Amino acid sequence: MTTPTTPNAGGAPQLTGTLLLPESGTPELLFIYLHGVGARGDDLEPLAQAIGHYYPQAAHLLAEGFEPFDQAPFGRQWFSLQDITETNRPERIAAVVPRLIAEIEATRATFNLAPQRVCLVGFSQGAILALEAAQAAHGLLGHELAGRVLAFSGRYATLPEEPPTDTVIHLFHGMADPVVPARHSVDAGEHLVALGGDVTADVLPKIGHEIPEALMRKALERLQTFIPRKVWEQAVREAEAAESRTH
Repeated sequence: MTTPTTPNAGGAPQLTGTLLLPESGTPELLFIYLHGVGARGDDLEPLAQAIGHYYPQAAHLLAEGFEPFDQAPFGRQWFSLQDITETNRPERIAAVVPRLIAEIEATRATFNLAPQRVCLVGFSQGAILALEAAQAAHGLLGHELAGRVLAFSGRYATLPEEPPTDTVIHLFHGMADPVVPARHSVDAGEHLVALGGDVTADVLPKIGHEIPEALMRKALERLQTFIPRKVWEQAVREAEAAESRTH
């Protein structure tokens, strides 16, 4: 089922865009898609359909950027790239992250799902915001924004000083990306590993600034097989406790 979302008149505004719901039953997971600059939410529908095939009880929100694209008469953007530099990029992103976090929280509340049941999926500018929002959320909310982030062709404005709390970060990039160089995902992955974060980084050759089938398959593989550190450590503790009781 497909339906447009609208602001919540009774509370905080929600993200707007196209909502894909399960064929039947109540959604058990929520995937929120953040598109690249100059694009529209529906551009990420092929990725949503691929993920939905394996998660039939998930809802998928193809969110629309906050502003009309200011360099063409079509498309949307989350923040302007006019005159952007490495110096002013963090400030531009920081200006929109609190709004994004608030609207993701309001959207999640309508489904009555825990944050761990939410996955943020971003491409390019959307991936940047997904990473930065997940990083900032615990300080603003006191809890995680999402259980997982799938960041395609993205980057951090500034590498974080600590890993996001209770959020698994999955980074995907093409080695031939001419827009956001793949080194950003490599550097971020190595940095988060060094900080003790839950992170994977998949960088594939002969892929540019895009989400081809090969990266979609990698994303599905990570979603289905990666075990977060906290879950693994808890399982180890339980196994050790059970073993000690038998001796």
